[in-house]
Amino acid sequence: MEKIIVAPGKFIEIEYVLSEATEDDQLGELLEECPAEQAFGFNVGSGEVLESFENALHGLKTGEPFEISISCIDAYGPTTDDAIVMIPKNVFEIEGKFDDENIKVGEAIPMNDEDGNELFGVVVDVLDDEVQMDFNHPFADLDLHFSGRICDIREES
Repeated sequence: MEKIIVAPGKFIEIEYVLSEATEDDQLGELLEECPAEQAFGFNVGSGEVLESFENALHGLKTGEPFEISISCIDAYGPTTDDAIVMIPKNVFEIEGKFDDENIKVGEAIPMNDEDGNELFGVVVDVLDDEVQMDFNHPFADLDLHFSGRICDIREES
């Protein structure tokens, strides 16, 4: 029987360790870990993951290991000032009162953009009438290194 390979139209599950890649090809800080018991699954070709990451997995079979390095530019890019925005404080009100229990400097807050997509912003500052939020990806400015294994490949459902 022919082995199924990673390709568009497939659903795959992977285990991986994500680290910051350093300029001298060493591994830096551990950023994320996803063990086989909690394998990360996605539909290939759906835009759910970084295109550069997905392309590097194409052609692999179940059980095959992978090592992928992705430059900042091909990952989440550099931080931009455009992603730091001021939001009126009333957006964070619950029953007419500002949510000062959850809206604190350094907190990551789930929000929705104008198209309804969920994104996370980090509270930078809480001012009298506004909250300054940073919507840059947490891995912006970083070169990334993934090492892992293909756990499963099947047809998209």
